[in-house]
Amino acid sequence: MQELTHYINGAHVKGTSGRFTDVYNPATGEVQAKCPLASTEELAHAVEVAAAAQPAWGAVNPQRRARVMMKFVDLLNRDMDKLAEALSREHGKTFPDAKGDVQRGLEVVEYCIGAPQLLKGEFTDSAGPGIDMYSMRQPLGVTAGITPFNFPAMIPMWMFAPAIACGNAFILKPSERDPSVPLMLAELMEEAGLPKGILQVVNGDKEAVDAILDHPVIQSIGFVGSTPIAEYIYGRGCSNGKRVQCFGGAKNHMIIMPDADMDQAADALIGAGYGAAGERCMAISVAVPVGDETADRLIEKLVPRIEALKVGPYTAGDDVDYGPVVTAAAKEKILGLVQSGVDQGAELVVDGRDFSLQGYEDGFFVGPHLFDRVTPDMDIYKQEIFGPVLSCVRAASYEEAIGLAMDHEYGNGTAIFTRDGDAARDFANRINIGMVGINVPIPVPLAYHTFGGWKKSAFGDLNQHGPDAFKFYTRTKTVTSRWPSGIKEGGEFNFKAMD
Repeated sequence: MQELTHYINGAHVKGTSGRFTDVYNPATGEVQAKCPLASTEELAHAVEVAAAAQPAWGAVNPQRRARVMMKFVDLLNRDMDKLAEALSREHGKTFPDAKGDVQRGLEVVEYCIGAPQLLKGEFTDSAGPGIDMYSMRQPLGVTAGITPFNFPAMIPMWMFAPAIACGNAFILKPSERDPSVPLMLAELMEEAGLPKGILQVVNGDKEAVDAILDHPVIQSIGFVGSTPIAEYIYGRGCSNGKRVQCFGGAKNHMIIMPDADMDQAADALIGAGYGAAGERCMAISVAVPVGDETADRLIEKLVPRIEALKVGPYTAGDDVDYGPVVTAAAKEKILGLVQSGVDQGAELVVDGRDFSLQGYEDGFFVGPHLFDRVTPDMDIYKQEIFGPVLSCVRAASYEEAIGLAMDHEYGNGTAIFTRDGDAARDFANRINIGMVGINVPIPVPLAYHTFGGWKKSAFGDLNQHGPDAFKFYTRTKTVTSRWPSGIKEGGEFNFKAMD
């Protein structure tokens, strides 16, 4: 069985803690590798290496750092299929989804090629008599990121690409459930010309996380995961004087107005609700049709589409709509919440509880589920399920529908489907949610805008990627400069005045 490693100072390094966790093939349920879990001492060693390497990298001009990103983009394109295959094997998502995971990370790297422009400061000539003022954006030093299992390529690149383009060193603690792709990305960064020690990958669990939170040299921390852990990391990191951004759970609502194109809305819900087995923080998990007639038409459109979904391993190619969930524990949690929905009175219109795939009976597959007549007091409405489960909450009016989304504790993403421009504009202006789609079900911004939710979906002042990333990974220094004048009346230069 394969034993995975850490990646420190440009080399694969075996774990020395003696602690490991199993890495599964979600399609078969088989253990395919052992992932080392770093000790506090191993994490400290990685930080020491990064701290020694960072000053020289920070002194490299932004244009040369951007060239490393340019080369990295070429290498990502070269190895796209190889990365996607490794990602699918450990995560379970389909091959096209895995390639999309890599592609969305690549797009942020492309944005970071603009580092020379993005890192420019400001200048004021003659702010006072003989006084000029200017600002500089300088790297923080050693930074770190703690990333989730559901996007093992994209989210690490969302963090380390801007951090490194800004001149920092970066410690990546990826999910121990699917750690191979982050290790491959570190190799490609060094092949692109990144000096050794600037990007370190340290696998681990809570011990490694706490070591990151408490290490005095680490200046900033990024995190994506569940809200309880986001709150923990944000609180402990901030109390240790670090700059922290944390992104947590979601319960994304899609409002369907009576005038919406119902085929378009149903197709959108299939992709947004069931794609990647629902293991996306931007998945639509709540459909809110306005009016019973709208709800009945929507359910009528959804049922045959859901029943036609093909669930299977990534090796089946394009013939699969989504694959297994990541672990047996994830499957158990999803099915437990489905049962709670039944017990609490929701109508289970499409029941995927008995789904089984011949030849893959031990895999972590979950059939698609559709609930109707869900109410806000039910667990399936309040909790993030993170699985292929769509809940329909009927609203009597537009005001009731928008109120559902606004009153929920999470505020990551939302959408409205309508032909009414006035309703769409009102929705976009009033909704207290960070990312909004108008006839777009998953409104993930492109790399040159920023990604981030509101309420209990995000903690910290700045979002991921886009301009906010370059603010998060740098400090602003403002210089006030005055030089004594050596000019006499009449324009003659007086060198003695400068002595």
